[in-house]
Amino acid sequence: MNYAQRLHAAIRAKNSPLVVGLDPRLDRVPTEIRTAARDARGDDPAWITDALTTFCTGIIDAIEPFAPAVKPNIAFFERYHLPGLVAYANTVAAARARGLLVIGDVKRSDIGSTAEAYAEGHLGDALPELTDGRLTVDAVTLNPLLGTDSIRPFLDACRTRGAGLYILVRTSNPSATELQSLDTGGRTISQRIAELVEAWGAEAGIADGYSPVGAVVGATAPAELRALRSALPHASLLVPGYGAQGGTADDVAPAFDDDGVGAVINASRSICFAFEKRPDVPWRTAVADAARAAAEELDRVRRGR
Repeated sequence: MNYAQRLHAAIRAKNSPLVVGLDPRLDRVPTEIRTAARDARGDDPAWITDALTTFCTGIIDAIEPFAPAVKPNIAFFERYHLPGLVAYANTVAAARARGLLVIGDVKRSDIGSTAEAYAEGHLGDALPELTDGRLTVDAVTLNPLLGTDSIRPFLDACRTRGAGLYILVRTSNPSATELQSLDTGGRTISQRIAELVEAWGAEAGIADGYSPVGAVVGATAPAELRALRSALPHASLLVPGYGAQGGTADDVAPAFDDDGVGAVINASRSICFAFEKRPDVPWRTAVADAARAAAEELDRVRRGR
């Protein structure tokens, strides 16, 4: 099966299109986790690895029944340098061990030879003998600004390794319109990128109506989400902006096809830090409750109920 087929099977198996974004912030990790890591490691920076790993693994355990995928954002690990990158690898391994699909939110983009290295690092198997510390994920996010030659190494990974891609088409941040909404002669930059996504998807191969080349389209622009869903009939959508960024379940409804698939909806802070609003319950319980509520709401929306 290609990536989209695996994703849609996972959505149906859990009755949920929820993907949980993992954006850890050390200062917001529960105090009990940070204290235990510090006590065990002292001044060794490995305490950061332990704290981030424990936190992200705890989230994964809490949300596993309610989400088919997680999306660790590598920036929130890279900020802590090597201890953070080790925690990223540990988080990827923990999610895979629990049968979750892993979308590496890496937003890579570069010229062909560098893109080959990025594709090998995040979707490949350059060191098959490596058992720990792997960065390999099921799918990655990509910035298409450099054009087709920056994407082609990743398309090769789709064909040969069953990988998935999510191309930035219409993002959820406030200043997205500065470039993405510019008119390029009767169509916006987002619309032109959508055309390329369809072409790249055809190159990677279509099965059961979908290619492994998806698109990032934010929930904070629901009218554009609806239009781009029509313009991207073979692309599975990754929809950020639901939850803490202000997007609602009604806003994301147009992302789904008539069969209730074709999209995953990302929620990060509203789930991972749900315990901050519920200090009276164990932190994992608060995370699990938030994931359950989001999954149930999104499942109703995708089914049109």
